[in-house]
Amino acid sequence: MTQQIERPDTTSPPATAPAETVHRLKPNAIGLVGVVFMAIATAAPITAMTGNVPFMISAGTGTGTPAAFLIAMVVLAVFSVGFTTMSKHITATGAFYGFISFGLGRSAGLASGLLATFAYMVFEGSLVGIFSSFGTSTVAAQFGVHVPWWVFAIIMLSINAVGTWFGVAVAEKLLVVLLGTECLVLAIMGIAVALHGGGPHGFSFAPLNPINAFTGPSAGLGLFFAFWSWVGFESTAMYGEESRDPKRIIPKATMIAVIGVGVFYVFVSWMAMSGNGIGESKDLAGSANPMDVFFHPTQTYVGHWAVSAMQWLMMTGSLACGMAFHNCAARYLYALGREGVFPVLKRTIGRTHPGHGSPHIAGLVQSVVAVLLVAGFGLAGKDPYTGTYTLLAILGTMAILVVQAACSFAVLAYFRKNHPESRHWFRTFLAPLLGGLAMVGVVLLLVLNMGTAAGDESSSLILKATPWLVAAIAIGGFAFAEYLKRRSPARYALLGRTVLEETHER
Repeated sequence: MTQQIERPDTTSPPATAPAETVHRLKPNAIGLVGVVFMAIATAAPITAMTGNVPFMISAGTGTGTPAAFLIAMVVLAVFSVGFTTMSKHITATGAFYGFISFGLGRSAGLASGLLATFAYMVFEGSLVGIFSSFGTSTVAAQFGVHVPWWVFAIIMLSINAVGTWFGVAVAEKLLVVLLGTECLVLAIMGIAVALHGGGPHGFSFAPLNPINAFTGPSAGLGLFFAFWSWVGFESTAMYGEESRDPKRIIPKATMIAVIGVGVFYVFVSWMAMSGNGIGESKDLAGSANPMDVFFHPTQTYVGHWAVSAMQWLMMTGSLACGMAFHNCAARYLYALGREGVFPVLKRTIGRTHPGHGSPHIAGLVQSVVAVLLVAGFGLAGKDPYTGTYTLLAILGTMAILVVQAACSFAVLAYFRKNHPESRHWFRTFLAPLLGGLAMVGVVLLLVLNMGTAAGDESSSLILKATPWLVAAIAIGGFAFAEYLKRRSPARYALLGRTVLEETHER
């Protein structure tokens, strides 16, 4: 299926190339629930809770860990106000790429698009690492059999490749099941603790006090991990072309993902700490088995069956997260490829499957990249959890946080020149300004705490190179766009402007 390329906006240099057809994604393939689940899957709630909360309690925000999630939720909701306002006017698969291209110009757009693509591409490799680690430990714990981590890596990579080939609707159905079960077991634990009076010492509201989020061992580190737990929520916008009513669904899905995940994180982390006791939670978090922060109250108030289920769901949760990131990466590759800046990319990753309407070639390219990443880290002797997962997650997170900050400032710039009917002192000025400054702050938190966050890999060359890799990609993308601007204005005019007719800039 094809549609016409939308004309460039009047605030940018005019295009000199004639309109041409592009391969498009399958329209009306996904509804509100599907978009929400795709976004929440990238956050991987059970992985965020069992992986991040114990570390935050022991080395970050301490008693105020639930409050740290509350603070992050408010900040991200403010960021999302501007983000969703812009999504009502521009719908494109390369979400940040398109938004920043319209707001800050094509050169900044290409730099951000490459950064976002890079982030999602490495995130899949990261999640393959943690899925493989969970798989090996879970099978060993429950069956006494050692299965090499690479067996699980092959399984996950295969599932992701097949899912992208058959389109977003297939991935949606699988993610609804996986996410539903992982959220259910955490909710059961939280509700069980609440029904038993809040644990051995009753309810304590100290974990919900925002002041306590700044009294732990390292507030900056803890707050970074809180924000890290939402990475990927912004992926709602890239499903606009495949959703049934993008102008309505994307803003609503984004806010549901941010606030819904936030309320869930606050409640589950609070009940886990309360179920153990606040002091006891700190002891468990710093022990040799930090996941007992969740396993212990689950065992006590629900039963051993729920602990066993939680172990399996940690696997399926990371699988769902990796699958969602695979879809994100494929769509960004497709969005960059279909514009025809390089004809060979338009004929390959810029094509969609004639039957499924999926970015099938871009999906295969992403699978190859993920295989190479995982194999490279494996051959280098990196542990799939402490090495592959941690290093690639930090690398991808730094890249995507920079793009989020740029997107906020793009919203400011865009509405200063366009759509006076939509201008609003809060939605299009104060919210994106505060959101952008907050995102810059989170990037600084990451840079300052990067070594601690990496744990055993704090001396890794990959970790030390992370800021330089991010900077190199951004500068390279900007410089190439400027080169096109001078040497090939027609190709430059296409950057970030492939917006389909029925979802064009309004």
